Amino acid sequence: PPFSFVYNDVHSSQFIKRWKFTSQKGATLHEGAMHNLYRWSDEKTGLNVECDLKYYPDYNAVEWVLRFTNASGTNSPSIREVKVMDVDWRYGANDEVTLHYANGSSASRSDFNPREKTFAPGESLEIAPLNGRSSDHAFPFFNVASNTGQGAMLAVGWTGTWYARFNKNNGDGLTIHSGMKWLDTYLRPGESIRQPSVCLLFWNHPDRMAGHNTFRRFMIHQQAPKVNGKPAVYPISSSFNYGDPHPCNEYTCLTTDYALAMINRYKRFKLIPEVFWLDAGWYEHADEVENNRNWGNTVGNWEVDEERFPGGLKPISDAVHQVGAKFMVWFEPERVMKDSKWGRELKGWMLEAEGSDAYLFDLGNPEALTWFCQYIGDFMEENGIDYYRQDFNMRVDNFWKENEEPGRTGIREIRHIEGLYAFWDYLLDRFPEALIDNCSSGGRRLDFETMKRSAPMWRTDYTYGEPIGYQTHTYGLSFFLPLTGTGVQKSDRFTFRSSLGSSVIFNWKITDASSSFTEMQRCYQEFRELRPYFYEDFYPLTTREDMTTDDIWLAYQLHKPDDDTGVIVAFRRDQAPEEQITIQLSGLQAGKTYKLTDRDSGESFQKTSDELREGLPLTLKEPRSSLILHYE
Repeated sequence: PPFSFVYNDVHSSQFIKRWKFTSQKGATLHEGAMHNLYRWSDEKTGLNVECDLKYYPDYNAVEWVLRFTNASGTNSPSIREVKVMDVDWRYGANDEVTLHYANGSSASRSDFNPREKTFAPGESLEIAPLNGRSSDHAFPFFNVASNTGQGAMLAVGWTGTWYARFNKNNGDGLTIHSGMKWLDTYLRPGESIRQPSVCLLFWNHPDRMAGHNTFRRFMIHQQAPKVNGKPAVYPISSSFNYGDPHPCNEYTCLTTDYALAMINRYKRFKLIPEVFWLDAGWYEHADEVENNRNWGNTVGNWEVDEERFPGGLKPISDAVHQVGAKFMVWFEPERVMKDSKWGRELKGWMLEAEGSDAYLFDLGNPEALTWFCQYIGDFMEENGIDYYRQDFNMRVDNFWKENEEPGRTGIREIRHIEGLYAFWDYLLDRFPEALIDNCSSGGRRLDFETMKRSAPMWRTDYTYGEPIGYQTHTYGLSFFLPLTGTGVQKSDRFTFRSSLGSSVIFNWKITDASSSFTEMQRCYQEFRELRPYFYEDFYPLTTREDMTTDDIWLAYQLHKPDDDTGVIVAFRRDQAPEEQITIQLSGLQAGKTYKLTDRDSGESFQKTSDELREGLPLTLKEPRSSLILHYE
């Protein structure tokens, strides 16, 4: 099998072939997906190991997850060193193999900056996140490529501490291990645990971007949430005039009257978004600035502040719906301040960690999880909330470790993550047209499993609106994940276009006399027209080891294979000395002539596919400028 583990201090390679083996093959899950279930059973100790496998023939992709179950009446021997993926990838030549990956999120300009590692014989690399959050300083998506034109996309699904270890053999192979970083436990009678999921998508093409783009399509069409049977389209959102005077922060000073006034103002300026987004600070005690309260130190008081919002949030959601928009509200329910209502009244469902002023709501407690699901679900229904935004601003691995039982390392982490998935699945089942916005201090919980249920509409907490970082984030994430979003603070072309993607929140101030609502209208329309291309194929047009510097151009291409159209997006940064660069396009049909149109000037010209592949000059006379070319 493609996995291994140590059981009762013996490596599975020594016994797994002697265990009873059964399989169920060929079940159809949905269009394009087949389901196989493999089971190995130790008749002596009663341990069952299930490999739940899904295969996607159209994408040459496979994913699997392991589950261990103790079917005996006594505690099992110890299970440890579980490698959910334990494979030697042979690529057919004693030659170079390169790992393409990206930074995780650390709220920096270099979040998701592309990286690569070419392995020398015997060389290894291990990647793992920090703090128990799956994309905190590490990113669980990879492309393993050989220079023979073969490769495999790899994704890990575990919203805790996973690891991926790559070791170049002296021959023509690369050993890949992945799983939970910390697991050493026995199982009680009847107890089951799941492990991280792993996905492999194989590709064979001279250009590694063939693998990246197949994976992007795979994520959209086979993994990401669907609404009414179709892949979800993530929204264009607006806030309620984000940024009140100090000491207010987030929405701690918002009131119903002001929110309704903002909705009417957006309507007056013909700027109604697809979603009105209410972020942190709407709950009790968050507005008590005289007591040094704010949005962050009052989480756990998950009741609407009736003084500011008489009748709850329903009057706001009703007004939102009347103008044809959806309503999304921010929650951070896992982090519970000790002096909050939940912290006081539900203390038996909380986990503590030394030095923390907050509890962790124990999603691994079945009774607590049931209550938690029902409470949030009822709250959404009663207040007319369409989309759910979940944040998570805390280190969590210390809570798991400090609350482990002896001999049960990893169980707290497993149960919490199982509970998180169950909660999100509950919301999506109860509200089939809902979307989940996955935020964790920005994009620190991005992995294969969370992307099945959500998308990051706020992918980083890096300096709000800083365009160079935002360009880099779009560029780096686009190699792997097509469904991401961020914010816009200003309407100038350079800043606004730095936030292009499949989703956006406009955080501009529509009460500021220095703002232009006609420029906002232009931005809104441009985003609507360009957004569909971010669901298509992505090609980098400028490549450097460090994409964050101020002295470079950054450019990329978005290509729609169905109708052979696309866009080119390019930025000349502040200190870039060159007025002109030459790019080479991909994905074009041979022998075809294309019409290219400058979005800003309206000027058009024609080039053949050969000419565009050989080199297209782009010119920007001024630093800190941008261009967009449409081609058809």
